[in-house]
Amino acid sequence: MKLCVIEGDGIGREVIPAAVEVLRAVVSDLTIVTAEAGFETFEQQGISLPEETVECALACGAVLFGAASSPSYPVEGYYSPIVKLRRTLNAFANLRPVRYLPVPAARPGVDLLVVRENTEDLYVGHEHTENEGQTGIAEKVITRDATERVARLSYELAQRTHREKVTIVHKANVLPQSDGLFRRVALEVAQDYPQILTDELLIDTAAYWMVKDPLRFDLILTSNMYGDILSDMAAAWGGGIGLAPSLSVGANIAIAEPMHGSAPDIAGQGIANPTAAILSVAMLLRHTWLLPEKAQQIQDAVYATLEEGGHTADIYSESAISTQQFTESVLSHL
Repeated sequence: MKLCVIEGDGIGREVIPAAVEVLRAVVSDLTIVTAEAGFETFEQQGISLPEETVECALACGAVLFGAASSPSYPVEGYYSPIVKLRRTLNAFANLRPVRYLPVPAARPGVDLLVVRENTEDLYVGHEHTENEGQTGIAEKVITRDATERVARLSYELAQRTHREKVTIVHKANVLPQSDGLFRRVALEVAQDYPQILTDELLIDTAAYWMVKDPLRFDLILTSNMYGDILSDMAAAWGGGIGLAPSLSVGANIAIAEPMHGSAPDIAGQGIANPTAAILSVAMLLRHTWLLPEKAQQIQDAVYATLEEGGHTADIYSESAISTQQFTESVLSHL
């Protein structure tokens, strides 16, 4: 097995080595190839996602990506490297599970999966300004092909993992040509899986239920931006974004990435929570390398560490342990 490791920016340089250390503990025949991407790479090389990094990802077939700093203002020539990498590699579906973990903010019983179309919607980056910069315009792109493949993957995944319900989330009442297309195609695919219950919600109603009762959800199928927002909301019920893993998948490619950002305010202090990165490599083991027993070993070790009170500062500030101490605890449970 080969893995292209991109630490990225900020705390990515701390949590990704921790995840690699845990992965090596359960997989002996692992080859690591390192590559660069992120805002620091852009500042050094003038490009945020070098061609060599894309080639590394393609050659390995599996990627572990830390985090990238993306400024909230225009920087000429800069683009989000993770968004670009997903689209370049055609990693068309982003899987974001949220399960109860033994930490203070988590809600018992929560076990849901957000499947997010990963290549289209407003995130295609078709933006421009008019009226001398006084009007900003963004283009929303939804296609039948992209919707059908992510919908089919969602139902196949639900079937394989014994999930009983898929909730299609959209805003077709306001956006009938874009979200309406997403809804129609997803419902067409649903007809091929009559054994799985299908329902649908408008995005604002789905957000309401995510806050009120996340146990309502089993698997959520939605478009790019809605999935980004809903999965971040859902992460609160699993203990926070610092504990939330994800996996972007496509034909012969997978990108494991923690949901959190680069957290520049704590970068370099050795206090970042590596849980999301560690659980992301567990997703690689389960869904890409088809080693569910190894994945479960890692999940159980993380759970045991948290259950015995091994908390980084983002979870519990008193008696907090460091990134390395957390990693060592997980390794001891393995």
